[in-house]
Amino acid sequence: MLSTGAVLYDSQFDWVRDHVKPLPLQSISGGTDIIGCFVLGHPNVPVYAGEAQCRSLGLDVQAWDQGSKTAGVGQLVCVNPFPSRPLGFFGDTDGKAFHAAYFASNPGVWTHGDLISLSPQGTVRMHGRSDGVLNVRGINVGPGEIYRVLNDIPEVREAMVVEQVRNAPANPGGTQHVESRIVLLLVLNKGAVLNGALAARVRRDLARRASPAHVPDRIIAVDALPLTHNGKLSEAAARSAVNGLPVGNTAALRNPECLDAIRLHPALNLAARELPPVGETREQLEAHLQAQWEKLFGIAPIGRDDNFFNLGGHSLLAMRLFAEIRQSTGRTIPLAMLMIAPTISRLASLIWEDALPSSSPTLVPVRAGTGVPLFLIHSASGSVMECLALIGSLKSRRPVYGLVARGLEGEQPALLRVEDMAASYIEQMRTVQPKGPYALAGYSFGGLVAFEIAQQLRRAGERIDLLFLLDTYVDEHCRPWTAQLQRRAASLRMHWRTVRALPAARLPGYVKDRFTGVADQLRMRVGRMARRPEAYTAVLPPAMRHIRETMRVAMTTYRPKPYDACPIVYVRAAVLQDAYGDPLPLWRRVARAGLVVAEVSGDHSDLIVEPNVQFVAAALDRGLGES
Repeated sequence: MLSTGAVLYDSQFDWVRDHVKPLPLQSISGGTDIIGCFVLGHPNVPVYAGEAQCRSLGLDVQAWDQGSKTAGVGQLVCVNPFPSRPLGFFGDTDGKAFHAAYFASNPGVWTHGDLISLSPQGTVRMHGRSDGVLNVRGINVGPGEIYRVLNDIPEVREAMVVEQVRNAPANPGGTQHVESRIVLLLVLNKGAVLNGALAARVRRDLARRASPAHVPDRIIAVDALPLTHNGKLSEAAARSAVNGLPVGNTAALRNPECLDAIRLHPALNLAARELPPVGETREQLEAHLQAQWEKLFGIAPIGRDDNFFNLGGHSLLAMRLFAEIRQSTGRTIPLAMLMIAPTISRLASLIWEDALPSSSPTLVPVRAGTGVPLFLIHSASGSVMECLALIGSLKSRRPVYGLVARGLEGEQPALLRVEDMAASYIEQMRTVQPKGPYALAGYSFGGLVAFEIAQQLRRAGERIDLLFLLDTYVDEHCRPWTAQLQRRAASLRMHWRTVRALPAARLPGYVKDRFTGVADQLRMRVGRMARRPEAYTAVLPPAMRHIRETMRVAMTTYRPKPYDACPIVYVRAAVLQDAYGDPLPLWRRVARAGLVVAEVSGDHSDLIVEPNVQFVAAALDRGLGES
């Protein structure tokens, strides 16, 4: 049995073996343009699930990355001429179009537009088209990796993922910028509906089996995807439709009528959607909130008990949602309340029963449970929302409380020192746990506050059972002076190389930027706010931007002192943050009762998302004494 026209996944090999018979299943791949195959079957070698058996005779097929051979996933190239290679395109008299199609990426080498990887035994795995590769926040994502996961979700019949480019809202400085988002188009099997539960499962499976970068920004159900007359899906046509652009050659499509349905899909035209009135009953209020959620996520229907965070919600979406609710209902909802009421039904209850607090609570019950609670301290975002996946992955049955920064909503002044934050949070903690032993955890900046809370509780005679720091960095002035000297020397060498390579006309601007950066650091050292916010904070709402900048300054003025109440459990990301250097020497020096270090692959933000969050949760469970 031979298969062509699309990637043949491992599970499809298993299906043929189980439902047809264990015959030689050959995955072949080449193209109409070469009237042949680059990889194909072989009657005398084994069949491995998900792989073509060999490369074709006479074709020197290789995997290339950035112009040279690679042992990993690369572009399918054929480095020698082959008998069925076309000589050119009809009507392309100067050969420019032909060269652009096959030789532009790698001069002189046929580049077919597929992604492949070759095994040591000579088999070949296809990974989909290379011209459909998506760039998600600087990470290249192959659509084939997404399709491989979706193939195992029974509700999904066909899928296509494309990039949508749009003008983003202007930042506080008034600068307009262009951003892209990944749109997943799904054709579902008969009887299946794209609801909140299915969308959450798609997101969860992609994050766990691929990576967080593979999770789409928007998931849309359509009746059909554009097909060419020979039955191949046309990503180019779908991409044009998603972006509201005309499709170049609709005559090449078997079903061009599906493009209008994609282009006019409500999820891609949210501004035109009218919301139902708030009404005078709770049912009408829920219907209004449901429409707002569906507009926000681009999924319909969303159930009244679907979880905001399982749908892909985060703090910025929460702020946008609550701003719209305030405009339509007149009710101001503190951001932290979404962790208490993450569903439409529970949120409607709070609004309908007028049970909303007058200001944002500092202590938030994130998860109910039994036993001594775990207190989780906010990161530089001022919230613990980004750690909800970690909390949900814990095996421990302890209750979890989140400590949220004061001033997150802008309704009261933020605390400026780590010591003041710790003292304030201890008061809140004692309202639910008057005496020790205490269990404390903090992600990123939150680890510094957790450390200071433990110090103040120890001085008050309380027992600390767990101090769990998740990739917590310290300011450079806290690190050993030898490490500071090494870092400054490396920085000087880098700047010297940059200066030597710069044209003379650009030198004044470069020097000015460097002096401005040094002046900002000096202002931070004396406890004043930096004049220029960091780049990632520029697009945040004012209150959240102020909180991040406040935490950044608080970090520069805090120096951890020796600690002996209990061993510190420290989970670090394998990829260090270059801006701060390695914090482990400092933590080894202050952890007088011992330091337990666990390293997890990825960078700082990878620790709190799938799949790494499972390893972090296991480490936290061990610290809590859970198996």
